[in-house]
Amino acid sequence: MAEAEARPGLEGVIAAAKAAQDAEPKKRGLPPVHLWNPAHSGEIDIVIRRDGAWVHEGAVISREALVRLFSTVLRKDPDGYWLVTPVEKMKIKVEDAPFVAVAVERAGEALRFTTNVGDEVEAGPEHPIRVEVDPESGEPRPYLHVRRGLEALINRPVFYELVEMAEPKPTPDGERYGVTSNGAWFEVGAAQP
Repeated sequence: MAEAEARPGLEGVIAAAKAAQDAEPKKRGLPPVHLWNPAHSGEIDIVIRRDGAWVHEGAVISREALVRLFSTVLRKDPDGYWLVTPVEKMKIKVEDAPFVAVAVERAGEALRFTTNVGDEVEAGPEHPIRVEVDPESGEPRPYLHVRRGLEALINRPVFYELVEMAEPKPTPDGERYGVTSNGAWFEVGAAQP
């Protein structure tokens, strides 16, 4: 970790994230960013665009492995999104959700989503699906909870797949359509008149 301390900013985040991954090579998990509270903090010019692209100083980060590495040290705090390592945390901007759900499949009783950074998430009580509707356009914006307050915007083709899977359910507000995953029902829309 001393190497990461000597290099602040983007290089330090990369070095510390790699060190955290290398520290437990046999475990295929995520670093415990929720436990890290480094004294040093700042901002870095990284934006996660609405389409899921990660942009550093105006240029898209095209190395998929680097984006995946950064995604493992991403944390959402009450004051925004941070790339967090044991030695520092750097605030970044997120235009909508930090991830995009790019695929869904039915796996038994579960809906399994894959994100643009390779996370696989089964929707259910701990990973709910929610749909916001733009009050002016009526356009749906569906999301899936991925981990610790981080969500994935469900892209349009995947949302259309969910709508195809949806079944009606009577509610006090009329018939609603939704999908079931791991014993939980998630509304995806109202019945069309």
